[in-house]
Amino acid sequence: MEIKRKHTMYHSTIVDADPDTVWAEVRDPMKVVKIVSGAAAKNVHWAEGGAPERVPSRYDFTLAFCDGLVQQEVAGRNEMERSSTYRAVAPATGVSGYVATIRVRPITNERDRSYFEWSRELTIADDADPEVVERIIGMMENQADSVRDHFALRRT
Repeated sequence: MEIKRKHTMYHSTIVDADPDTVWAEVRDPMKVVKIVSGAAAKNVHWAEGGAPERVPSRYDFTLAFCDGLVQQEVAGRNEMERSSTYRAVAPATGVSGYVATIRVRPITNERDRSYFEWSRELTIADDADPEVVERIIGMMENQADSVRDHFALRRT
């Protein structure tokens, strides 16, 4: 994989749960990190007075495979549109900048299902370890599917 200085990603999936149910969970970054990372993220916690209802709101976690501290904040949230934007507040593991937005949209003719989308832009540091960056990007490639699978498992 060729690592570019700017790496843009967009993933989407259909979730077998209504938009309000999905949004109730994915609006909280603590839940999102646990859903999409599992054991790959440890010590997931609010930092500097962060809390689920506060925007901006800081949270941290550690990537288990490299012990890299990730410091992010919820930068914006729109409850009506069911969207949340978050960003890195400090460089981590070769990623010097990170902005992401998640959205949950209704499916008009299937009210018990949702359209989940996740867009991200990473800025890779010049001195980044290519193996670490490839591993991070590889993890991100499957995270929308992890959200889908999380809700599918709740229905069975």
